[in-house]
Amino acid sequence: MNLPSSPARALRPARIAVRCLFFAFGTVTGAWGAHVPSAKARYALSEAELSLALLAAAAGAVMALLVAGRLIGQHGPRRVVPVATVVLAAALGTLLLHGGFAALLATMWLFGVAGAFYDVSINAEGTLLEERSGFKVVSGFHGMWSLGAMAGAGGCSALLAAGVPAAWQLAGLAVGVLVLSLAAAPALLPDHPPVPARAGGWRLPPRRLLLLGALAACGLLAEGVIYDWSVLWFTQSLAQSQAVGGLGYAAFAAAMAASRFGGDALRSRIAAPRLLAASALLAAAAMALALLVQQPVLAIVAMAVVGAGLANVVPILFVAGGRQPGVAPAAGIAAVSSIGYVGLLAGPPIVGFIAHASSLNTAMATLVAAALALAAGARLLR
Repeated sequence: MNLPSSPARALRPARIAVRCLFFAFGTVTGAWGAHVPSAKARYALSEAELSLALLAAAAGAVMALLVAGRLIGQHGPRRVVPVATVVLAAALGTLLLHGGFAALLATMWLFGVAGAFYDVSINAEGTLLEERSGFKVVSGFHGMWSLGAMAGAGGCSALLAAGVPAAWQLAGLAVGVLVLSLAAAPALLPDHPPVPARAGGWRLPPRRLLLLGALAACGLLAEGVIYDWSVLWFTQSLAQSQAVGGLGYAAFAAAMAASRFGGDALRSRIAAPRLLAASALLAAAAMALALLVQQPVLAIVAMAVVGAGLANVVPILFVAGGRQPGVAPAAGIAAVSSIGYVGLLAGPPIVGFIAHASSLNTAMATLVAAALALAAGARLLR
């Protein structure tokens, strides 16, 4: 029997593939964040109508997450990622090409469904690679996602400044994501832990996963506010151009990427509850200062600090969800994700409704509240 020279070397193709997939998914998120104002302008949406479009994506993601753990556990990320990629690329590429609001809602729903399957697949793969290699690598994978988000937001900001139509940008990115993801998927691990047999149908996740999901909801709500509303906040509350808003978003993504690349070392040296609490307090303080002062340069710096503060929330909680006894990694991550993504995807619509009733500057304070709640609940990880 021929054995590989080392587990790390045998897992290297899969690690490279996962890095590529995280990067690709990050570019999608970053580009959408930069083009929320483009969608608002293209379809002449009010804040309330934009919130409904975001809710459509949230509904699709949550519905998908109810079954994603079992389906990915049965078929493996290697088979699920290509299917999710095709749907995700189709939704992204046509997002700004529809003739009416109803078609936009349907596309956003598909965008949420495909994104959920893609996200759980790559996180399940990353968690398994961390277990089999014996080294902490998941924060680095999420660093690639943040690097992709920075590239997507920064690239779109530059293209907007150059006058390239927004619809062309999303269509071109969709093709690039499709090619990269389909090329990387075959290198994923062929085997995953089997899904434990269960009697009956869907069941409520164990209490431990519910607690992790609640923490993830707080952290992802804070992230979601930046993804979907930060560029509009720069343009409306700070009276800056969309290109400047894109730079603020890119600063957030860049700082998050840098912090995540160092996150594996932090997770090895600092207890998870302490790391979560300190990180969340840092994000809350930075955003509160930016909302009070409302100065463009300070706001861009604050976006970077918020990104650094929120960087390791998802890696810590998703890894914990994927390591629960008696639960397949994909199922555990899907359980944490399904609750956490309620915060990520339902939080921004809440911001929209608050902005419609009051002001966007007031609504952005939901990030501060979510980060403080995360800091207070970090002790639950013990």
